[in-house]
Amino acid sequence: MLSHLPILQVIVPLLAAPACLLLDRARAAWLFACMASLISVVISGLLVFQVHQFGVLSYSLGGWDAPWGIEYRIDVLSAYVLLIVSGIGALMMLAADTAIRLEIPSERQPLFYVLYLLCLAGLLGIVATGDIFNVFVFLEISSLATYALIAQGRDRRALWAAYQYLIVGTIGATFILIGIGFLYSLTGTLNMQDLANRLPALESSATAFTAFAFLMVGVCLKLALFPLHLWLPNAYAYAPSIVTAFLAATATKVAVYLLIRFHFSVFGVGFAASVLPLHSIFLVLGLVGVFVASLVAIQQPNVKRLFAYSSVAQIGYMIIGIGVGTVTGLQATLLHLFNHALMKGALFLALAAVVFRFGSADIRHFAGLGQRMPWTMAIIVIGGLSLIGVPGTVGFISKWYLVLAAFERDWWPLIIAVLLGSLLAVIYIWRLIEVAYFREGEGEVCGEAPLSLLIPTAILALANIYFGIDTRLPIYLSDSAAQMLFGGGL
Repeated sequence: MLSHLPILQVIVPLLAAPACLLLDRARAAWLFACMASLISVVISGLLVFQVHQFGVLSYSLGGWDAPWGIEYRIDVLSAYVLLIVSGIGALMMLAADTAIRLEIPSERQPLFYVLYLLCLAGLLGIVATGDIFNVFVFLEISSLATYALIAQGRDRRALWAAYQYLIVGTIGATFILIGIGFLYSLTGTLNMQDLANRLPALESSATAFTAFAFLMVGVCLKLALFPLHLWLPNAYAYAPSIVTAFLAATATKVAVYLLIRFHFSVFGVGFAASVLPLHSIFLVLGLVGVFVASLVAIQQPNVKRLFAYSSVAQIGYMIIGIGVGTVTGLQATLLHLFNHALMKGALFLALAAVVFRFGSADIRHFAGLGQRMPWTMAIIVIGGLSLIGVPGTVGFISKWYLVLAAFERDWWPLIIAVLLGSLLAVIYIWRLIEVAYFREGEGEVCGEAPLSLLIPTAILALANIYFGIDTRLPIYLSDSAAQMLFGGGL
C-alpha cells in the first residue's frame, strides 16, 4: 500500500467527489468529504516521511516507465506543498458544514462538496505529477471546479467574479498549453525529468525561449502576480466564505509551486539569464505589487476585499524571494508558502464566522466585535500580527529569511522596502482593531460562531504561533527543497 501513496494522494479526493452526489443529505456528503480530506492529509504526511527516509519517489502509471508513460514524482518540494494543500483542505472541510449553512441552499450543498473535492484533487495532482501535460489537465480540473465554487456565492456579483476569473484563467491555461506544445515539438517528451535532461542542449533555441515565456506568463496569471491580479479581489470578495479561505490558502500556493518547478527544475536557474533579466523583473513586479496592493487594501470597506488585496501583496513577497536569486531567497519564498497558508487560512475562516453572524464582512459589522465575538476577533488579531511579521508568529520567520537573503546580496534598499511593506500592513490591520475594540457596536449583542467553525479557525491561529516559535519542520523542508532546486535536482 505504501508504494501506491503517490497515486492515492490524488485518487482519494478524485473518486470521493462524484460519490458525494450519491448521498441524498448534505450532512452525509459533508462527513464523506471530511473522511476523504483527512485521508489525504495522512497520505501527504506519509509521503513527507518517505521522501525524508528514501529520497525521491517515482510512481509509473499502467506499468509504463518514464519517460514513455505518465509518472508521479514526489520529491521534497512536492511533498512539502502536498502537506500544505491537504492540511489546509482538511481543516476547511471540517468547518465547511457550518460555514456554508447560510450561504448555500441545502439542496445544493452536496454539489458544493463535489466541486470542493474536485478542486482539491486538481491542486494535489498538479503537485504530484511528473508529466507536464498532466499539469495542464489537473490545472483545468481545479480551475473549472473553482469557477463553479466562486459562482455559488449569495451575491449576484459572484457570477461576474466567476466569469471574470474564467476568462483570465482560460487565457492563462491557453498560454501554458501553448508553452507545453512548443516544448513537446522541440524535445518529443512531456516528462519533466526528461525535459530537464534535454533542454540544456537546446538552450539557444528560440522555440525553447518562446515556450519558457508562454509558461511564465500563463502561470503568473494563475498566481495573480501584479499587474495580472485583477481577477482575484472580486473572486475572494464574492465567493462563499469557506471557498475564499480555501483558495487564499492553497490555490495561489500551488501556482507559485508551478512557477518554481518550471523555472528551477525544468528549465534550470540560468536558462533565460542570457536574454532576459528575469530575476530583476520578478523583483520589480514583487515590490510594486507589495506597495500598490497594500495601499489599495487600506482603503477597502469590505474586509474580504481588504485581505484579498493583502494576498496580492503577500504574493509579491514570494516573488521577491525568487527574484533575489539565492538559496536563502528561494527558501524565504518556500517558507512563505507554508506561513501564508496558515495566516490567510486563519483570517478568512475568522471572516467566515463574522459572515455567519452578520451576513457580510463589511467593516461596519466590526464595530464592537471585540466584545461581541472576542475569540473570533482575537484570531483576527493573531492572523494580522502574523501578516505584519511580528516576532513570535510565522510571518516574522518569512520576512526574517527574506531580509537575510537581501543582506547576503548587500541589498539594503530591498531590506528597507520589506520593512516599509510591513508598516503598510500595520495600517490596514489597525483599522480593524480600532473599529473592533474602540467603537461601540449597534444592535443586539451576538455570540460566537458555532464551535464547529471556531475550532478549525483556532487551530490555524495557534499554528501561526506554534510554527513561529518551533520552526524546525518548515525550515527543514524549505531548506532541503531550496538546496535541491539550486543543485539542479528534480
